[in-house]
Amino acid sequence: MDFSLSPAQADLRAKARAFAKSRLSEVPALLAKESTPETRFRATRPVYEDLVREGFLARLVPVPFGGGGTGVVDMAVVAEEFHAVDVNVTLTMLANLLGLTPIFMAGTPEQHRRWIAPFTSQKGAPLAALCNSEPGGSANFDAPEGTRTTAELADGEWTINGRKQWVSAATGWDGRGADVLTVVARTRTPDGGTGLTLIGIEGPTSGIVLERAHDSLGFKGHLTPRFRFENVKAPESATIGAIGGARDLVAGSFIATAALVGVFATAVMRAAFAFAYGFAATETRGGAHPILGHQAVAFALADAKGKLEAARALSWRACWAADANLPGAAELALHSKVFCSEMAVGVIVDLMRVVGIDSYDHELPLAGWLQDAMAFPLFDGGNNGVRRRQLQAILSAPDYDPLSTVG
Repeated sequence: MDFSLSPAQADLRAKARAFAKSRLSEVPALLAKESTPETRFRATRPVYEDLVREGFLARLVPVPFGGGGTGVVDMAVVAEEFHAVDVNVTLTMLANLLGLTPIFMAGTPEQHRRWIAPFTSQKGAPLAALCNSEPGGSANFDAPEGTRTTAELADGEWTINGRKQWVSAATGWDGRGADVLTVVARTRTPDGGTGLTLIGIEGPTSGIVLERAHDSLGFKGHLTPRFRFENVKAPESATIGAIGGARDLVAGSFIATAALVGVFATAVMRAAFAFAYGFAATETRGGAHPILGHQAVAFALADAKGKLEAARALSWRACWAADANLPGAAELALHSKVFCSEMAVGVIVDLMRVVGIDSYDHELPLAGWLQDAMAFPLFDGGNNGVRRRQLQAILSAPDYDPLSTVG
């Protein structure tokens, strides 16, 4: 069993760490100058463009599709280094994976050529989004009101109407749509057929209307809009996979990202621990020696570090299992998402207790990290509403093997 990075992965980590230090570290100052979600998001664009130019976005695209992506572990290498410094641009980059994965899974050669190419060119600031969650029904396919966006097929063309929300960067930099939108809709065809279907839309385009950008508790520089489709048109050839085949494609796309949310949580815990440790090792708080010399402080730091290392081991193992296509990979990915996301919130609160009341002020970074961490159990499929239900389905399968995650 080998936990070491390959030379190529070590080089990738060094490059990601250097970019995070030189460019992502500038993001908080950029955001501090802006007052609205839209302007904060746009303020991050120059950093995002540099990230694209350096080839980090292209690494999301697997090599067979013309990108530099060589596996989920390699994504985890970049994600931890980036997310430990700035969550905003990092999430904007990695959320593209959700928008592109259905195309990787079921797209036609023409769709691959048209929709994936901008993400491998290392130019501009391309964005892709999987438009699933909706106001009220959220992302629940099975509820009667779960997916209300409709698409009607007539004369070889889809007409799409409905509302979506909490979809990363879906309205793009200008409010008129990301470069590629993969839209979940209840479809109706001329022969009376109905079902949930994925349809690709190229943006910017008319008929996409930004209603509001959520002013979220954390991730202040990442855009999560509420928007609507008003008679948006797409050719029948923009159908991704089979008509009525959206369920499996969407589920597969979100499983692929679950392990990475565990890496996000690990990264923020890492940043919070490093700060709290540095504080405890240098601050005397009126005493004769740094507070690290007190058992209560040292024990709290030791417990936090142990939880951080456990989260890293689980999330990275889930990524490795995905690359190895192991039978238990989906279950490990879900455990990574649930366990690490909830662990991060608790660990950061414990570290704030180490620092004391000053941690409650945004002059120190811990309060901001807590605000960011509180999103992890809620987004990318809420832990209770989606992820634990997926685990329930796995555990309830007649052929479930408790040792499938052992390898």
